[in-house]
Amino acid sequence: MGLDNVAVQWPRTGSFYEPVGPAGFPEFGELVDAPRIPAPTATLAGHIAKTGAVHATPYTELVDLLLGLQGVLYATDASAEDEDPVIDPDGCAWIAGGLERFVEAHRAYGDLVTFDTVGAVLRAAISAGRLAEQQLRWLDARLDGLRDDTGQVPQWSFPHTELVVLTRFYRRCADQGFAVYADF
Repeated sequence: MGLDNVAVQWPRTGSFYEPVGPAGFPEFGELVDAPRIPAPTATLAGHIAKTGAVHATPYTELVDLLLGLQGVLYATDASAEDEDPVIDPDGCAWIAGGLERFVEAHRAYGDLVTFDTVGAVLRAAISAGRLAEQQLRWLDARLDGLRDDTGQVPQWSFPHTELVVLTRFYRRCADQGFAVYADF
């Protein structure tokens, strides 16, 4: 089944979170039929438009790498504190901000987001900052940690536009005051 990130009303009322549903994401339905939209992008946009949720499993390693933490989309900080696995609106804004910076920086690397292009974008960003040498070592360790037992890298292959849609989902949640419930 995997992980779904479901938009929910914040704060919860009662003992359950109220799902936002498709009414909270009308603009995503328009992307489905847009000209020259890659099929994975249209699929993601269509799913958000129909359900108010994202199948987050394919993006977990990428988002964790980009944001420098583990289990971001699983809301593991909350679940570690015996709370519901929810990303509050401020957390959604933080995720959206990190993804927005990445998406913008990736434009120079083309229309396909791969493990190699992600590494290149992150290296370029880190090289321009303070403590670049230390952070590059950290990045190399993180990238090596994503390799499987045989040394193969993750087979990420996302259209750039798919990550734009993913980013807009979290930005929309932040801007509308929605939270995201991590449903396993």
